[in-house]
Amino acid sequence: MRRNLIILAIAVIAVAGVWIWDGSGRGASSGQAARPVDLEGIPASPAPKADHFAPAFQLNGLLDETAAYSVGGKRDKALIVNFWAAWCGPCEVEAPDLKAIYEEHQDKLDLYAVNATNYDRVRSAKEFVAEQGLEFPVLTDPQGVAGDLYKITGYPVSFIIDRDGVIRHRIEGIVEREEWDKMLRDVL
Repeated sequence: MRRNLIILAIAVIAVAGVWIWDGSGRGASSGQAARPVDLEGIPASPAPKADHFAPAFQLNGLLDETAAYSVGGKRDKALIVNFWAAWCGPCEVEAPDLKAIYEEHQDKLDLYAVNATNYDRVRSAKEFVAEQGLEFPVLTDPQGVAGDLYKITGYPVSFIIDRDGVIRHRIEGIVEREEWDKMLRDVL
């Protein structure tokens, strides 16, 4: 009996720990509704989940290695940060939607596609970009620094970040274009 109580206590502590780490008791999925951002209520520590400031990083471009792109902090436009790899089948399916979103909203939205260069080949990434006709900045993450900061464990994963630098949505996997449009209304 005592053993069962100890096991139960450990399970309760584990569940509470996960709930506290998430900060709200709910996961950051593509279907969650965004709440209006009150910067007073945003935790000071950046975290890769909704209603937190986006973790800061700076990476170089894939096609122009001298170009540096930064994420984190206030900006003039909203931002999508998309983590992808050339060998990722779902990334290939998602690419036309990202291209269309960027073409439609580039006056008020930036899009940075972060290649998982630590798991990918630069040559393959360049071929992917050429085949898809991507015109937005594609960044390289050769040491996986940005991927680690954003806790990326699979591809594709995207973040919609508002002008204040707050993540409004974390999107794991592919979502339909209508869902993208719905989530982007929160930041455009």
